[in-house]
Amino acid sequence: MTLAHCILRLWPLLLFPLLSACNPFSSARPMMDEYVERVARVLETEPRYSPVPQADQIPRRRDRVLEMPDLELGMLDFLSLYGCELQHVVGEKNSVMGRVMQPLNRLRYELRFIHAARACIGAIDDEDLKATLKKAIESKRKSLPIAVWNGTWGVEEVETLFTLAKGSYPVAADGDPVSDLAREISRLDVAVKKLVTGDLDVSLDFAGEVQQRWQAEYRAGQLINSANLLVTRLRDATRIIRARLDDRPLCLNGKPNNQSDIVKSMFFSVYVEKVQPYLADVRRARDELMVPLGRLATLQQATMPGSFREWYERYLAMTGEGSLWRALDEAMSMHTKAWQDLLGQCGLRPGA
Repeated sequence: MTLAHCILRLWPLLLFPLLSACNPFSSARPMMDEYVERVARVLETEPRYSPVPQADQIPRRRDRVLEMPDLELGMLDFLSLYGCELQHVVGEKNSVMGRVMQPLNRLRYELRFIHAARACIGAIDDEDLKATLKKAIESKRKSLPIAVWNGTWGVEEVETLFTLAKGSYPVAADGDPVSDLAREISRLDVAVKKLVTGDLDVSLDFAGEVQQRWQAEYRAGQLINSANLLVTRLRDATRIIRARLDDRPLCLNGKPNNQSDIVKSMFFSVYVEKVQPYLADVRRARDELMVPLGRLATLQQATMPGSFREWYERYLAMTGEGSLWRALDEAMSMHTKAWQDLLGQCGLRPGA
């Protein structure tokens, strides 16, 4: 095969990345910038772009992890000498590896301790030892919410899930990028709800795999980035439309004209066909992923450290004055209303 034939065969493959790079609708930021520009163009004005605010990283681990109280050393030494299953559980904690337990393993240990101590009580006659065990169980139950918090929001893996370094949520993504994450987090929600309401017969064998997936995914951070972008650019476009409404009507006496035909064409070809599907994808992923993540935190509000609460109210809560997701819903609603008012001047009101 000649060099010329090779070039001809490879040319489409070489050209495709260039064409993709020139397509403003292939990723979120250029798409939304292009959308604002086209809204301004068809309404015969200049686009104005507001700076997209930088989202806040999830608080540092040292600010998320709560100090876990432990039993008195003397009590631990005493219990470790007794010959029931609790001896092995306490021995595990006293080992070198036990002293540096990761938060999820520490939570598992706390649950094993409580179960083993309960079993011991039923197997012994010594009243002093029973009293010691009951005191130990009460202490562990009291501190269990801290272990649950540290085992969920105190783990390192959650930082990857919420990293802001991976850009925006993909446009026209294949399949459902958050389905597996959402299913697993919902399962974790169920387990945590049982724990915080006193039901300790919960298996956490699955939780390690859930958190391993967090370390391999970054969809929550992408959704936060996209929500920030969408709120900003939708507001920009809404201001352009409202400025035109306040200036002069697009149509007189409700009769379409050449400009209204251009505006209508752009509305359907860009907003309806390009922007709206992405808005729908982001909201769907928000409902699937961010809602159960928010629930995972909401279930533990009584334990949540103050350093985490402000971030929670901004990025995990679906409502509230400072909620990013409430701001997105409001920006979408106001933008839809602006389009309805504009096209309604020409008898072209969407949804009419």
